[in-house]
Amino acid sequence: MKVFKFGGASVKNAAAIINVATIVRQHQANQLLIVVSAMGKTTNALERVISLAQAQQSFDAPLQEIKDYHHQVIEQLGIQTPAFLARISTQVENLTAAATSTGAYDFVYDQVVAQGELLSSLILSEFLIRQGISATWIDARHYIQTDSSWREGNVNWEQTRSKVQGLKKILQSQLIVTQGFIGATPEGQTTTLGREGSDYSAAIFAATLHAESVTIWKDVPGVMSADPKRLPDAVVFDELPYQEAAEMTYYGASVIHPKTIKPLANANIPLLVKNFDDPSLPGTRIHLCRLDKLPPLIVFKDNQCLISCKVTDYSFVNEQQMGTIFNILTQHNVRINVMQNSAISFSFCVDYREPKTLHLIEALSKNFEVYYNTGLTLITVKNYDSTTFNTYRNKPGVLLEQSSRSTLQVLVRL
Repeated sequence: MKVFKFGGASVKNAAAIINVATIVRQHQANQLLIVVSAMGKTTNALERVISLAQAQQSFDAPLQEIKDYHHQVIEQLGIQTPAFLARISTQVENLTAAATSTGAYDFVYDQVVAQGELLSSLILSEFLIRQGISATWIDARHYIQTDSSWREGNVNWEQTRSKVQGLKKILQSQLIVTQGFIGATPEGQTTTLGREGSDYSAAIFAATLHAESVTIWKDVPGVMSADPKRLPDAVVFDELPYQEAAEMTYYGASVIHPKTIKPLANANIPLLVKNFDDPSLPGTRIHLCRLDKLPPLIVFKDNQCLISCKVTDYSFVNEQQMGTIFNILTQHNVRINVMQNSAISFSFCVDYREPKTLHLIEALSKNFEVYYNTGLTLITVKNYDSTTFNTYRNKPGVLLEQSSRSTLQVLVRL
């Protein structure tokens, strides 16, 4: 069997969903499990709902936009039966109830944003069925089991593997449509796997079902050496080793979610990145292989925060003080993207996620004199050559620079 993952851009409107159905029809001879993201920019709209609800302000306007958006697609697809509209209405009611629920921000966030994937998967499944394609909709939360690390759920692989086995019988006669990005605790509370985590969901289902392959359908021709919107001369990789792809995601390449590669590499399951606008393009195959030389890979990671911790008693930064910093980072579940130390300070760069980052800074301030800068971009050049090395290290506005034998990183204010 195979796993297909369709992201938000591939289901952003009725025409896109019709295109997905065309792709699925061409492959329905295979046993297929389809993982789908929220439609278009729905997750962003849901985040606005959460922000307003948390501030105890009316979120009627963004909620109405979400409702209108999905109902318009439903009408254009011709699937607006009373029964299906009632099902969508129930899902919107669940969304409203989640937004007004009590609890910490990250907990409420997971309960609300999960509704985007539930809505899109219901619409896609209904349309496939109306097109004569035998499909079953399942709730991923009944299968992907996690702990209660809200917004970054850690998968319980043993429980997930056990639950997923029940899908094998369904796949013998029909394809399955489910959601990316979401899971649930043993108590049934909704969790998410990290922003853009639908790729990871596809990998989880593939690894636990021993799939033949995973295909991620994107709006790009494959994995590229840079974001073509930033660097138009970026090239497409025909193939990549697992390790190279994993390092790309670590540095922030957004084409694949960072946690996707590990379960696939461990199970030796190839990952294909293909273009949904032109499925005839070969795309990129990520698998067990060896390549002698790759062109420079350039990754831009925006919305970065540089935090500098300075000792207050004129002593030098030592292992004990660094240990304190790392313990605080661990307690706040924050990952460092790049770090550097001098005699009296330790600086590091993290994704800026308010209020999480501000809570981290507050905790660090109890032990150190803390300075921070936001609105920065981390540029990573992997497999650099002399041209790219000199180009990026000499960029204006560099606040931090670090290089190794094969990788250059610069933190800049663009």
